[in-house]
This record gives sequence, structure tokens and C-alpha cells, in this order.
Amino acid sequence: MIVPTYNERDRLAELVEAVFGACARAGVDLELVIVDDHSPDGTGALADALAATRRMQVVHRGGKLGLGTAVVAGFAVASAPIVGVMDADFSHPPALVPEMFRAFQEGRADALVASRYIPGGSTPEWPLSRRIMSRTACLLARPLTPIRDAASGFFLIRKDIARAVTIKAGGFKICLELLVRAWPVRLIELPYRFDDREEGESKMSQREALGYLAQLWDLYRVRFNGTKRPRREYQRVA
Repeated sequence: MIVPTYNERDRLAELVEAVFGACARAGVDLELVIVDDHSPDGTGALADALAATRRMQVVHRGGKLGLGTAVVAGFAVASAPIVGVMDADFSHPPALVPEMFRAFQEGRADALVASRYIPGGSTPEWPLSRRIMSRTACLLARPLTPIRDAASGFFLIRKDIARAVTIKAGGFKICLELLVRAWPVRLIELPYRFDDREEGESKMSQREALGYLAQLWDLYRVRFNGTKRPRREYQRVA
């Protein structure tokens, strides 16, 4: 699992313990890659200390370079054949990681997306304005992919597929970028409850929203450029 970080020191140790514990109980051999963008709060140094006793790698970058590029940097050093992405702030439940892996394996998936927008998924703490914005973002992406929550930041994908394409997204929607550019064929969507950040500040901004619209424009041109693509297989897992 790739975990991009910026000023996440307060709960990083708790997250590492939780995700390794959940995977150990399920018999899943986890590799964790922390990609830190030179956090001034010492997140990188803490990650180094945690990596001394666990199957972890830490990538230190020189500044705040964007979540999309952080994920690509994590993919580059990961040794596992299946790679994934999750947030460091517990908005993505660590206990779901082994369940995602099980569904991925059993479904022989190319990519699996943890979804807020299929039955069983939810965003209970969001205000109406944020729900509308998020739902609209996903609806705009529907012609590109059958995944209902293509803006999700919690997913798994085969590493060979993820690394076979050039990713251009520097912002949040790396999942959508991979779904379109890499074109994984066997897709699975699994519901989860998104719990909002308990520490720190939200990374959402008007700049990110405008960046998403520019990204959509680019991906529509990629998707509908006349190239014939394999037909996709899509399933939901309750």
C-alpha cells in the first residue's frame, strides 16, 4: 500500500500499527510504502523509525509535489505485484485493506476501487455542499469508466498495469487517471464508509477542483480518440 504523507506525524504510527495488524490477522503479507513530501512536522523521520522494524519503505521528496506524483513514486519502489493507495488520516479504514485484497484475488481483478457510492458505501459526516460536489465529480467521469466512485483515493491495481503507462495527474484523482490511461479490464467496486479527517486540514481546494476539470478534458480525449479498447468486466462486491 502506498501512503502519501504531508504533515501526518500525529497519527502515522497508529495507522502503521492498524494496517499491519489488520493484514497480519487476515494472513496478508503487507508491504507499506510511505512517500513523504518533506513534511515540516517530522513525518518523514518518524516513518524512517517505523520502517526499521516492519516491511516498509520510505520515499523522501524535496517538497510538496502533489499526490498523483507521490503515488507514482511509490509504485516505482514497491516490490509487491499488487499495489494500492490509501490516505494516512484514517478516512480510509485500515481494516478494509485485507478485505480488498481478498476480493481482488477471488475476482481475479485488474483493479479494485473502494467506493463511497455503491450500496453499502457512505459519507455520513459530509455537509450537503461537499456531497453534491463529490457526486458531480463522479458523474462527470461516468462516460469514462463503469466505476461509480472513480474519484476514490482508496484502491488496488496490478503493478504491471499501473507502471505500463505515463501518469499525468499531479492532483488527487490518480485512480481515474489509471482507470482511463492504463485501461484495466477486470474491475471490482467494493463499498466502504468514508470517515472524514480527524486530525489536520482537508486537502480539498478550488485549485484542485479546477485541476480536476482540466484532467477530465484530457482523459476524455484519451478515451474517445478512436482507439479500440478491450471490453471491460465490472462487478460489485457487497
